[in-house]
Amino acid sequence: MTERSKQTEFTSKDKKDTGDTNLVLNGHFDGVLKRPPAASQGPAAESGLRRSVSSVAESWKEEHTRSVEDNEISLPSLAEAYTTILRGLGEDPQRQGLLKTPWRAATAMQFFTKGYQETIIDVLNDAIFDEDHDEMVIVKDIDVFSMCEHHLVPIIGRVHIGYLPNKRVLGLSKLARIVEIYSRRLQVQERLTKQIAVAVTEALKPTGVGVVIEATHMCMVMRGVQKMNSKTITSTMLGVFREDPKTRDEFLTLVRS
Repeated sequence: MTERSKQTEFTSKDKKDTGDTNLVLNGHFDGVLKRPPAASQGPAAESGLRRSVSSVAESWKEEHTRSVEDNEISLPSLAEAYTTILRGLGEDPQRQGLLKTPWRAATAMQFFTKGYQETIIDVLNDAIFDEDHDEMVIVKDIDVFSMCEHHLVPIIGRVHIGYLPNKRVLGLSKLARIVEIYSRRLQVQERLTKQIAVAVTEALKPTGVGVVIEATHMCMVMRGVQKMNSKTITSTMLGVFREDPKTRDEFLTLVRS
């Protein structure tokens, strides 16, 4: 079976299984790791959480990527689509300044969404180290550039990631690479935040993970309500970052400092 056939088969399966809260669409994880309130936690709740994490891990193996060959094949049709957009805007695609614009825009869009060409496993294979360290690790102010999937305009901001190791640590640059993989796709900020947290959780099995994203959405700044200084802040807390207020407060204090 060819890779393209496998992708078609996988997509069809996803479309049928609309009742699965861990559905994977276009390489995105939609809805995982929702802990119940502390009062309702017990063996059954913990078992459910492990199943959710396990489901995410399996989806890594199934995650379909866009290859360099796919880019080359789709580039002409993508450029033609931009030509149609220019005509629809009342412009002349044959005008000197616009002659190469459809190809430039098409290659730029492929770069903006290059996260579809990468997988977490490729990034993390040689970057996880055994280390007897159990204090908080934080990498903050990671620049993030993404594309709003509702309007296809930029999301620009910063990501802060913290985790409590459980005998294993991750090469620091790889946290930024995880951000890059998921942000360079069509996104909503809420999902992006969760994807990063789940990826770190699956890679290291740490005691806890916290992710905070502060971002400006061009769909709010350039159109719509046009609020120039608005920011959207989202967070995902897993493990002790969710369960222990002191750990969570320490993380948030260090991120703000």
